[in-house]
Amino acid sequence: MKTVVNPQDSLRRKLYEAMFLIDSAEAASDWDGINATIRTILEKAEAEIVSTRKWSECKLAYEIDHKTRGTYILVYFRADGGKIAQIERDVQLCERIMRVLILNAEAMGQEGIEQEENEVGEKDTPVVQPENHSQKIAQEAAQKAEAKQTVETEQTVEAEQAVSEKQPQEAEESEQE
Repeated sequence: MKTVVNPQDSLRRKLYEAMFLIDSAEAASDWDGINATIRTILEKAEAEIVSTRKWSECKLAYEIDHKTRGTYILVYFRADGGKIAQIERDVQLCERIMRVLILNAEAMGQEGIEQEENEVGEKDTPVVQPENHSQKIAQEAAQKAEAKQTVETEQTVEAEQAVSEKQPQEAEESEQE
């Protein structure tokens, strides 16, 4: 959805690139709602959205709000430079968006955006959905528990063998005395 822009305003408007970080579980369950939230914040600042797309879903380097996975959403938009602070403030007040980074992308231009989308689209790897990720973690935990149980069983068997080998030796020693 694009907003109506006054031609004189477009002379002052610059192209910006924003990377929004969203909780992966929430992004999977309410993708349209997340996009609507971002669109609302940008429209409130009278920004014109040029391009919006899902960048990737990955494990975070550290926990943010007790969350370990996040989904990145890349948005290109045109806005007055004075409105960037308002956008950042609105993002901080929004509970659905964990972080945002906004950069001036004026040098990139529309051709650069299209070229980057084509290049990244070719390189993108399939995104692991949170449901599948949870199943994968559960499977890994079960495998670790099974491996631990196997090691404990092997240790128990070795200990029993050591005891059973030691008992005949002790019996022979006591007979020799």
